[in-house]
Amino acid sequence: MAEHRKVIDCRRFPSEKSCSIVISGTEDDVLDLAVLHAKTVHGHQETPELREQIRSMLQDEDAAAEAA
Repeated sequence: MAEHRKVIDCRRFPSEKSCSIVISGTEDDVLDLAVLHAKTVHGHQETPELREQIRSMLQDEDAAAEAA
């Protein structure tokens, strides 16, 4: 069975930067890249809490496409 793809869209979250990044892929890949993005672009510290917060923001790619 194929793993469900996840997506996170930075445009949906308030930020000092007008960020237009959308990341999609497997849950682990999206989470890793989103954490890296949060650190390097938005200046967040990588913590277990940040990872869990970002994980909670992931959406199923199909559901996100329908909502767009």
